[in-house]
Amino acid sequence: MKDVTKVVVLIGTGSIGQAIARRISAGKHVLLADIKIENANAAAKTLSEAGFEVSTTVVDVASKESVDELTSTAVSIGKVVGLIHAAGVSPSQATPETILKVDLYGTALVLEAFGNVIEQGGAGVVISSQSGHRLPALSIEEDKALAINPVEEILSLPFLQLNNIKDSLHAYQLSKRGNSLRVRAEAVRWGKRGARINAISPGIIITPLAKDELSGPRGDSYRKMINNSAVGRPGTPDEVGVVAAMLMGQDGAFITGSDILMDGGVTASYFYGEK
Repeated sequence: MKDVTKVVVLIGTGSIGQAIARRISAGKHVLLADIKIENANAAAKTLSEAGFEVSTTVVDVASKESVDELTSTAVSIGKVVGLIHAAGVSPSQATPETILKVDLYGTALVLEAFGNVIEQGGAGVVISSQSGHRLPALSIEEDKALAINPVEEILSLPFLQLNNIKDSLHAYQLSKRGNSLRVRAEAVRWGKRGARINAISPGIIITPLAKDELSGPRGDSYRKMINNSAVGRPGTPDEVGVVAAMLMGQDGAFITGSDILMDGGVTASYFYGEK
């Protein structure tokens, strides 16, 4: 009798997501989902040539209908035991409105949808950002709202209205703080299914997107962050993959609802380094 297929869902098929998938998906089916099918297909070629069983689909994380369809597709393949949510847009890529819709609302949608189907013993990881750790403290009420407000009401919160958002970076910081808080709250719900969910907040990781940022208008600030950091260099997708594999595997079995900051000391330097 054939074993039931175990499914790992990767949303956002860039370098970091692939690095994680390679570490946790041996013997499992990897469902690759991206807003651009060509990205998913490129990742599928790489992973399938490395021996992984894969399939691809399109998803728009800012659409409930699309996320629900992705969830149904995953369940139709087998038992969902892993979720890697690595989709998002950066401050240089999008308007505040789009960032809030994709990075904040989209992540909440994904966590809710897959929290309804994740199998006992399953685990997930959300790729957040160091930016959420540099946002000044919010009020207790604002933190709670980001953590537990119904998904469809998040973007209606007064402090998230565009007249209260300074720029795209501010929207990004709020979104990533929201990701951390949402993961903490969702860990309670996922725990009732015997599953775990955590976040990782990477610093500057060398990916095609980071290279674009380094050569763009924010390049000087990026290089300053790297040079002033405790480690003095950017990170690699493989380094994020190592941490994610620990969080999603047995070595991380006592970790859930956490947000691991791995930025080479950029945030430490921001608060406590030389000015």
